Amino acid sequence: MENRFKRVDTPQTSALPIAEAGYPFIFAAAFATLVFALLDILVPALAGLAAVFFIAFFFRDPERFVPDAAGVVVSPADGRVVKTEQLEDNPYIEGPCIKIGIFMTIFDVHVNRVPCSGRVEETRYQPGRFHSAGSDAASLKNEHQAIVLASDSEVRLCFVQVAGLIARRIICWVKPGDCVNAGERFGMICFGSRLDVYLPHDATLQVHKGEKVKAGRSVLGYLPDRGE
Repeated sequence: MENRFKRVDTPQTSALPIAEAGYPFIFAAAFATLVFALLDILVPALAGLAAVFFIAFFFRDPERFVPDAAGVVVSPADGRVVKTEQLEDNPYIEGPCIKIGIFMTIFDVHVNRVPCSGRVEETRYQPGRFHSAGSDAASLKNEHQAIVLASDSEVRLCFVQVAGLIARRIICWVKPGDCVNAGERFGMICFGSRLDVYLPHDATLQVHKGEKVKAGRSVLGYLPDRGE
């Protein structure tokens, strides 16, 4: 199915736009680098400079154009699809579902985007462990933040930010009652992580395990048309 694309972001004016959450890390690394440079301690100063560039790269926040199609569900994260499976029981919404797991490495963009236009019904934070984000155990046992969304056509789905072995800070900006558009930024997870998406069992899946996806741009699937 061929899609047209639409802009959801404000046009960028910077060559390397940075997510706001990254500035404290960048400033801290830059300050340490400056101190080492003033003390003429070369090796730590060079290491600090490298850290500044890496952190800026990690927190990059590029503009994305979103597919403009009815019922489209876009990826909430950059990364690789590590799981697509049918489940008899959705852990967040009653009934069977299709689960899609997306693993982000430290080299992927970590800004998360809303997969589908609609209204936020519920946000559910759960503290937990810090298994490797690529493992099956991570989905429900790790610290995570789940968002239940009712689409514009009143089809319910859920997407879940999952902390990983290194990633220990989940950022989520949306709250119950918010109306959101597909491709809008809704949060991020710092330093490696995972996003799980739970679609209705009768959704049309468009991705497969091992596929690389881009937040806000890659199509995961299409919601079912349940109109009368």
